[in-house]
Amino acid sequence: MEPARSSESAFTLIEFLVAIVILMVGMLGLLQMVNVSLNHNLQNQLRNEAVNVLDVEMAKELAKGYNQVAITNRNYTASRKILNSFKLYSVSRTGIALPNSREVNFQVSWRHKGVRYTHDASSVLTNSNQ
Repeated sequence: MEPARSSESAFTLIEFLVAIVILMVGMLGLLQMVNVSLNHNLQNQLRNEAVNVLDVEMAKELAKGYNQVAITNRNYTASRKILNSFKLYSVSRTGIALPNSREVNFQVSWRHKGVRYTHDASSVLTNSNQ
């Protein structure tokens, strides 16, 4: 003869399904946090690479010296490898002639998830021959 089972000692199907739903809500929240953190990480990598593009372009321009720095405007693109893919950065260069000096401005822009981001830098070169 088998002993009688008490209904209080086992999970019912309803309790099991409620526990699964609670567990799934928690897991979905955790997966969303992973997605958000990956997106922020990618945004930081894109911004860091834009700063690197701008730094390289500014160093090239400043290395020319005062007499070689052009005042003309120039727009071009730079391609950089990020996370095994290539990202295009738009670079805009402007120059302004000032009394006894020249100002060079760079703006790097890129798009991520439909939003346009920019980073700017400028420098002034002074004519030391006068």
